[in-house]
Amino acid sequence: MSLRERLAADRVVVAPGVYDGLTAALAANAGFEALYLSGAAVAYTRLGRPDIGLTSMSEMADTMALIRDRVDLPVVIDADTGFGNALNAQRTMRVYERAGASALQVEDQTYPKRCGHLADKSLVPAAEMAGKIRAMCDARKSDETLVIARTDAIAVEGIEAALDRAETYLEAGADVLFVEAPQSAEEMARIARTFAGRVPLLANMVEGGATPIRSAQELEAVGFSIVIFPGGIVRALARCAKDYYGSLHTHGSNRPFAARMFDFDGLNEVLGTADMLADGKRYEGG
Repeated sequence: MSLRERLAADRVVVAPGVYDGLTAALAANAGFEALYLSGAAVAYTRLGRPDIGLTSMSEMADTMALIRDRVDLPVVIDADTGFGNALNAQRTMRVYERAGASALQVEDQTYPKRCGHLADKSLVPAAEMAGKIRAMCDARKSDETLVIARTDAIAVEGIEAALDRAETYLEAGADVLFVEAPQSAEEMARIARTFAGRVPLLANMVEGGATPIRSAQELEAVGFSIVIFPGGIVRALARCAKDYYGSLHTHGSNRPFAARMFDFDGLNEVLGTADMLADGKRYEGG
């Protein structure tokens, strides 16, 4: 089932953040129906840097291709600002679509952008963003590849301006709307009252961010169609890794940490090593 078809159903789509083939496989094995390739998560893990526009389009496309080689689930990919003007946004669409993306999320910040839950963001004119959306729709090879339009206007211009911008982006052809960083339950409800039933709505849950944390079920009840948890896996693994390295440095051994780790065989079971080696044997000997 395509992501477009899945979003037409009544049940909310929960898309956890991933950043490589391993996290994508683990999320797929957990039973999720879609994944979110987070630009922030790639910046955190590949660069060891914050989400302030340092990640390139090619780094994201390379990551997308590796994830697509590992899992078949629909993947929403963070396209930042399209990495330039409308022509750059079209190229981003073509490259990401070839890499296997199911949906591209593009935002109306200036470039370089920053995390939607950081302060001091700035925006391009709404008309410029609308042009990028139209350009991306024109460039896609398949109508099943979705354009998700994100506005960061709440923090810059207020909720009214954010709703106006979202309306403009819907008219430009956006398949899904993402009004970033609502600061209260009332703002989230206003977004849903304005657009639910007209277009799928995306909610972003960032631990410690500007938006009150709600469960997927609570957001579905309000009117949201897809919920992403983009950086949660990195925050979880970073905490675990910090504890792991501290333990190893202190004890000179992994034995004290063993209960919180896979051993060699355990990880190979998760990776499916035995099955892959068995598949390889089928091609030996001609």
